[in-house]
Amino acid sequence: MVQVATRDAYGQALKELGREYQDVVVLDADLSKSTKTIDFAKAFPERFFDMGIAEQNMMAVAAGLAASNKVVFASTFAIFATGRAFEQIRNSVAYARLNVKICATHAGITVGEDGSSHQSIEDMALMRVIPYMKVIVPADGTSTARAVRAIYHEPGPCYLRLGRSQVPVIYGNDLNFELGKAIKLREGKDVGILACGIMVQESLEAATMLAEMGIEAAVLDVHTIKPLDREAILEVARRTGCLVTAEEHTVLGGLGGAVSELITSECPVPVVKVGIRDEFGQSGSPRELLEAYGLTAAEIARAAQISMSKKP
Repeated sequence: MVQVATRDAYGQALKELGREYQDVVVLDADLSKSTKTIDFAKAFPERFFDMGIAEQNMMAVAAGLAASNKVVFASTFAIFATGRAFEQIRNSVAYARLNVKICATHAGITVGEDGSSHQSIEDMALMRVIPYMKVIVPADGTSTARAVRAIYHEPGPCYLRLGRSQVPVIYGNDLNFELGKAIKLREGKDVGILACGIMVQESLEAATMLAEMGIEAAVLDVHTIKPLDREAILEVARRTGCLVTAEEHTVLGGLGGAVSELITSECPVPVVKVGIRDEFGQSGSPRELLEAYGLTAAEIARAAQISMSKKP
């Protein structure tokens, strides 16, 4: 199976976007080799600015450039983008609804051996609560490339969450990607599995496991956490009567939280969340960490059985 890191797909897509649109400007916080903005920097050095290890200043500069009719892509590691620069994102970027695209790499625990200090497991929650901010978590390289192009054309602030590790390519070049519209990957009547990012592939594998038990699981790639695809999620909830959410993020405030908020008010059904509980990450290989924190196909399949058992 072909594997591509979403950060690599981002770098390539950003360079292609720069060729087409002269208003694209890219900022980085001394991490361009890791975030892959170096591809853009080499192609368009006059539109690339390395801001150094000064993430708050980078976001403020991004706001100023966006106010001057530029479409600004600001990149660093997710832990620094959303944590260190939260106030500048909130007050300088989002409050003014400026056209800044925060494309943060190295999100989640699959950063691996760098350990908990660099494993951002709260970023989706932090960005989701900011007014006007859109939050996108692509599952593979193809959807990442589509997402980069989509956020360029989407007015206002966006947060694009990207990973360090290589992940399987799920989609072909015929992918129809639309912000705010979940992608139905598998039909099912017994349970609905809603996933984002690297957990989409795990969810597909979980659905195969469940099928061997005679359980039909629907799988949705909910790549846009905000705005949530209310219609698609409610349709699956009503059809199956129970849901599982799966994310490489704390279960507090991310995809699971967003889905639960919708379900409790519109279509109360059991929702079992697969994600990181109330704890930090630790050092280890990506696969070791996914298994240690229960972010696996087997755990999703188990959660589906639990969710089904909670049906009235």
